[in-house]
Amino acid sequence: MTTLFIKGGIIVNEDSQFVGDVICEDGRIVAVGQDLEMPEGARLIDAENRYVMPGGIDTHTHCQLPFMGTVAVDDFNYGTQAAVAGGTTMLLDFVIPSKGQSLLAAYDQWRAWADPKVNCDYSFHVAVTWWSEQVAEEMEILAKERGINSFKMFMAYKGVFQLNDEELFYAFKQCKKVGALAQVHAENGDLVHEGQKKMLERGITGPEGHALSRPEEVEGEATNRAIVIANRVNTPIYIVHVMSKAAADAVIYHKRKNKLVYGEPIAAGLGVDGSHCWHKCWRHASAYVMGPPLRPDPTTKEYLMDLLASGDLSCVGTDNCTFNANQKAMGAGDFTKIPNGVNGIEDRMSIVWEKGVMTGKLTPSQFVAVTSTNAAKIFNLYPQKGRIAVGCDADIVIWDGAASRTISAKTHHHAVDFNIFEGMTVHGIADYTISRGVVVWENGELNTTQGSGRFIHRKPFGPVFTSIPVRDQVRDALEVPVEREPYCGPVFVP
Repeated sequence: MTTLFIKGGIIVNEDSQFVGDVICEDGRIVAVGQDLEMPEGARLIDAENRYVMPGGIDTHTHCQLPFMGTVAVDDFNYGTQAAVAGGTTMLLDFVIPSKGQSLLAAYDQWRAWADPKVNCDYSFHVAVTWWSEQVAEEMEILAKERGINSFKMFMAYKGVFQLNDEELFYAFKQCKKVGALAQVHAENGDLVHEGQKKMLERGITGPEGHALSRPEEVEGEATNRAIVIANRVNTPIYIVHVMSKAAADAVIYHKRKNKLVYGEPIAAGLGVDGSHCWHKCWRHASAYVMGPPLRPDPTTKEYLMDLLASGDLSCVGTDNCTFNANQKAMGAGDFTKIPNGVNGIEDRMSIVWEKGVMTGKLTPSQFVAVTSTNAAKIFNLYPQKGRIAVGCDADIVIWDGAASRTISAKTHHHAVDFNIFEGMTVHGIADYTISRGVVVWENGELNTTQGSGRFIHRKPFGPVFTSIPVRDQVRDALEVPVEREPYCGPVFVP
């Protein structure tokens, strides 16, 4: 493997920024400092006036997902190519078993799909789409033996993925037992189901019906309820794709109460709004259908970015789940049959730079935190990932923060035929993306090899669990019986 000598860049971590050099050997960073000596035979990369940052970590993708009667067109090859083209060097994708399916069997199936195709490192969250003792046992095996430390529960998609409150409680308890972070898709699935029926009865069959059937209060209510249930278990909770002010406010409210909750906005919610679902062109409108929906309130994206800057929201994913026009058209006469999903993997870093750094809301160090380091810490990948330091994986992006590009489906590296950010001019471009010491993206050209990425095993009981034992002790100390004389008075007999 070629030794890399990255010279004279602005090295940015979540807690520091300085001009220096980086040397990478055998997939790791072996030296960081100023005026380092270039190793013999090393390849020189001049990073002057550019940022040298940890490669991005996309916390939420759905490559090759079988969903709503079809399969997402960005498979693990296209998805990871799009990732490195945009400066992201690791995906956290999802294994989603069908109801009644073994979690272990689904995990094995997803590994078989991904391992031969990935062009950068990746890992999996696993969804819990039904509940039984078998599921609980398999969660423990996945955490102990298969490198999984996060499980996702759905409060929506009634009859398909949705768990009720009792099942959520037991799933959260098992997450706590095995040291895995509980994640939730927070929408009130029963109300969504009723809203869908109402819209169709009113003759609203287009993409606008999707947004109207699941307004933000439905997301806000479920977010609050999920956090309350997790708090009764005393386990940390991660709210995926925070899409509305109501959901964000629920996260903030409970964080102020010292609850262990993390919120994840996505690139789509930071870059565009849901008014597109009312577009006169059905194809255009359908491209923006996802769940929870993009909100029509145009100020939502700025609201969410402000909360990233303040630290109330933690890290940025994409929920990348892409379907072409003919797949979206499965719902041409019924919005409930439109496959839910949008793109985002390739453009995530640029969207956050444009909407965050270029507006003065984020510093470059904060940018690193919300696109990489926070995710590495939350999902127990740090410092292997998410930092430029000796001993870390050489997952690096050399970033030109002043350069700009115009986003288009004609030039992106996704398989999908539409881009929800079409025509948007953004600053921040990955000049070089380095995956474990290999240059996989250079000056607008891919240099990837399918299957070169690794599955990263994540250990349970990561940093998000640090305070749980003490919190349990404090709670246990309060939950004690009162010593009193036995009751000796009359007792009513019905």
